Amino acid sequence: MNNYRDIIKAPIVTEKSAALADTNTIVFSVDPKANKTQIKQAVEAIFNVKVVSVNTLNAPTKKKRVGRYTGRTNKVKKAIVKLAEGSSIELN
Repeated sequence: MNNYRDIIKAPIVTEKSAALADTNTIVFSVDPKANKTQIKQAVEAIFNVKVVSVNTLNAPTKKKRVGRYTGRTNKVKKAIVKLAEGSSIELN
């Protein structure tokens, strides 16, 4: 992965992630091939913050059907990033 912006795709904004934002934790959708070290380096470089820890999870795909055609949703990897005290990211 050459570019940090290829690793971090988008923030995930839900009720649960908004509640985590109170504890200085942000949730991102990331590239499925990225590891925790790459995610940490990308967040620190893009947002100029200090990252304490990174937890990742691979969200399971779901079966979807449109008419007679069946398939699965895209693979998604989420990164839960805990920021150091005094660091913050605005997601507006």
